[in-house]
Amino acid sequence: MRRLEIPDVETFIAAIQDDISRTPEGRYYHRLHATLHALKTGDCYEAARIYEHSPRSVYNWVYRLTSGGLAGLSEGKRPGRPRRLSPSQEQNLYKDLLLSPREFGYSQNIWDGPLLSYHLEKQYRVHLRVRQCQNVLHRLGFTLQRPRRQAAEADPEKEEAFKKNSKNG
Repeated sequence: MRRLEIPDVETFIAAIQDDISRTPEGRYYHRLHATLHALKTGDCYEAARIYEHSPRSVYNWVYRLTSGGLAGLSEGKRPGRPRRLSPSQEQNLYKDLLLSPREFGYSQNIWDGPLLSYHLEKQYRVHLRVRQCQNVLHRLGFTLQRPRRQAAEADPEKEEAFKKNSKNG
């Protein structure tokens, strides 16, 4: 049989690996293949090298397979860190974010991380740092808006003339 000649093989490899790791089923079948190879050869190191995992991972998968059967290779729940805001608090916060910050007595027009952090502390007694607040804004479907700054002494007519006459403008 002739050797395969595939142009841009790295792109195909990356796409397949990405697709495998994207779903729990793909990761499950990947573990099945790695453990099957380890069982056939009796060598976790070779399976780890071929399937690009640590030998310890392959060893753990083989152990989980032998002790718990095929169900041992499926993923358990990955709950992550619990959220600080309850679902009802998140709904109320979503309603708050639809309103202008000025309606709550704040001095700015746009919600941002520092203001949201202050608002959560004041209204909900929940302390979140600025970056976490930005994540909450994103999770609730909002984007971070920035006001367009303009110097108070700027002359709009001179700016337009400069833009028209400049090479980059």
